[in-house]
Amino acid sequence: MERKANVPFTIILLVTMMVLIITSMFVLKVEPHIPLVVCLLLATLFGRFLQIRWNEIEKAMIEGLKVGIKPIFILALVGIVIAVWMMSGTVPTLLFYGLSVISPEWFAVSTLFICMIVSSFTGSSFTTVGTIGVAMMGIGTALGIDPAIAAGAVVCGACFGDKMSPLSDTTNFAPGIVGVDLFDHIRHLLWTTIPSFVITVFLFLLIGRSQTSTSANDIGLMLASLDSQFTISVITLASPLLVVFLAMKRYPTIPVLVIGILTGILTAAFVQGNSVVAEWFTVVQHGFVIETGNEVVDGIVNRGGLQSMMWSISLVMIALTLGGVIQRIGVIDTLLTQLKKNLSSRGNLISATAASSIGVNVVTGEQYLSILLPGKTFESFYTKLDVAKKNLSRTLEDAGTLVNPLIPWGVSGAFFASTLGVDVIHYLPYAFFLLLSPFMTILFGYLGIGVGEGKSIGK
Repeated sequence: MERKANVPFTIILLVTMMVLIITSMFVLKVEPHIPLVVCLLLATLFGRFLQIRWNEIEKAMIEGLKVGIKPIFILALVGIVIAVWMMSGTVPTLLFYGLSVISPEWFAVSTLFICMIVSSFTGSSFTTVGTIGVAMMGIGTALGIDPAIAAGAVVCGACFGDKMSPLSDTTNFAPGIVGVDLFDHIRHLLWTTIPSFVITVFLFLLIGRSQTSTSANDIGLMLASLDSQFTISVITLASPLLVVFLAMKRYPTIPVLVIGILTGILTAAFVQGNSVVAEWFTVVQHGFVIETGNEVVDGIVNRGGLQSMMWSISLVMIALTLGGVIQRIGVIDTLLTQLKKNLSSRGNLISATAASSIGVNVVTGEQYLSILLPGKTFESFYTKLDVAKKNLSRTLEDAGTLVNPLIPWGVSGAFFASTLGVDVIHYLPYAFFLLLSPFMTILFGYLGIGVGEGKSIGK
C-alpha cells in the first residue's frame, strides 16, 4: 500500500526546498538549475519514503514534462526568430526609428503601451516579448535605460494582453474551467486591472523623470552605425507585421513563428543581400554576429539563435519534471487541503484561492496548473458561500497567469529572462502590474469591491 503525504512531512519538504533555492540564488548567487535538480532528488526520495514505486515517479516526471513540450518548442523558435530578425534588419530598423522618436523620460511608458497594444491584439505575451519586446529592449539599451526597468515595462505590457485579450489562451482557460462566460470574465477583470494598470503607468512616469539621457552625439553615432551596416527600410518590418496579423487571426503559435523565420530569411536575402545559405544555418544555430564599430549597437544586435535558448529550455525541463513529481507524491493536494480549512468568509475564500495559485506556480513553475488545480479545488466553495464564480476566474487569472513570469523557474519567467536578457529577480521589482493584480484581487475580496452579486453563481 502507498502511504499518503502528511502535513508535517510535506511542510518539512517544502521548507527545505525553498530554503535551498533561496539560499542558492540570493546568498550563493548561483543559477537555479542545480538547486532544482537537488529539489527533484529530495522529492523523489520523499516519494520512495511514501512507498511510491519508481516507475510511477518516472511516469510523473514524463507527465510533468509533457505539459511543457509546446512552450519549449516556442522558446526554441523565438530564439531563432530573434537571430533571423537581426540578420534581416528588422530589429535594427525598429531600433533606428525608435531612437529617432523616443526620449528616455517617456521610454518606460511608451514601452508599456506599445507592448500592451500588441499583446491585446495577439493575445500572447510570448509573441509580444519575442518580437516588439526585443526591439524595445534594444532601444532602451541605446538610450541608457536600466535594463531591469525596460524589461519590467515590456513584461507588464505583454502580460496585459495575456490577462485581458479574448484571444489569450489563459483568458479563455480560466473562465472555461469554472463555467463563466468569457466576456463576463473579461469585464469582471477590469475591477482589478484598471487600478493596477493606472498605478503602473504612474510609477513608470515617475521613473521616467529620473532617467538620464544618452547624449545626442552618441545617439547620432549609433544611428550612423546602423545605417552603414543595414538597409534601413520599412520593408524589413513585413515579417513581424505578418506574425502579428496571423496571431490576431488566431493561427497556431508554432506555425506563425516558423513563417516569421522564413519571411525573415527572405528579407535578409533580398533586402540585406545576405544570400549565403551556410551563414543562415550558422545564424539560426548560434545567433547573429556582426562588428559595426559601435560597442552599444554590437551588444544589441549580436544575439539570438537556438543555442541562446538552451539555458531556459533546460531550466523549464527541470522545473516541469519536479512539478510532475511534486504533484504525484501528493504535496499539492496536501497544500490545497490545508488552504480549504478556513473558508468561512468571502475574503478568506478569495485569498486562499490566490495563495493556492501562487503556491502551485512556485512549486510547479506551470501557469496552467496554477489555474486548473485551484479552480477545480475551490469551485464548490464559491457555490456554498454564494460567491459569484466570476470572482474565482478573476482570482485565477490575477494570481495564476500574472505570477508565473515572476518565478525564475516558471515557464514564462524563464522565457522572458532569456529573451530579454534580464534575470527575473532583477526585473521583478519593476513588474508593477504583475505584483499589483493579485494584491488587488485579495484586497477587493475583503473589502467587497467589484465582487458582484452572490446570486450570479453561474457568472
